[in-house]
Amino acid sequence: MTDPRHLDTITLTSLDNVGHDGAMNTQIELGWAGCTAVERDPQRFSGAWVFRGTRIPVAALFENLEDGISLAEFVELFPGVTQEQARSVLEHAARSTAAAAA
Repeated sequence: MTDPRHLDTITLTSLDNVGHDGAMNTQIELGWAGCTAVERDPQRFSGAWVFRGTRIPVAALFENLEDGISLAEFVELFPGVTQEQARSVLEHAARSTAAAAA
């Protein structure tokens, strides 16, 4: 798998398209440049998309949600990330996946 820190997009795998072996098999690449809750600087954290004003990678949100933690728990676990930022990232991902599916 390509390291998402080196991409302008983060690949999400559709949760509703699980194969018979349990593997997820639909991927959608999301561009983050239009999401004001995140930023990317090649000089910080290897250029990964992070929550604005933090060093917390956007991918951490999706990884933690996939592991079963709630949005409120994520914000508690990652000081500096606001609930508004996390919701904005999720809304951006939802809009992007809906547009890609259309």
